[in-house]
Amino acid sequence: MAAVYILAGINHFVHPQPYLNIMPAFLPWPLWLVYLSGIIEILLGGLLLPPQSRKWAAWGIIILLICVFPANIQMAVNYWSVNSPYKWLALARLPLQFVLMWWARVFTR
Repeated sequence: MAAVYILAGINHFVHPQPYLNIMPAFLPWPLWLVYLSGIIEILLGGLLLPPQSRKWAAWGIIILLICVFPANIQMAVNYWSVNSPYKWLALARLPLQFVLMWWARVFTR
């Protein structure tokens, strides 16, 4: 799980455009928010490694997943509005967020 979040966080810096494309319009400073979420993912992924910080990192990941959920909704709306062939994947990603939250919850024990 740590590797997933660390790599995902790094991807925010390597390829920010896909994240910018799904940033809800009501949020200010989209590029800054993309970078901030990347930093948080890297940090929380790293904090999953030591047993002393694992529980708190997992709770942080759950909070992060809740915070980025509007971007996942925006991605589904974007794909649906242009009738993208990936619209079903974007819709499937919405419940996947809850699976990721459950996975993080496992690390809070």
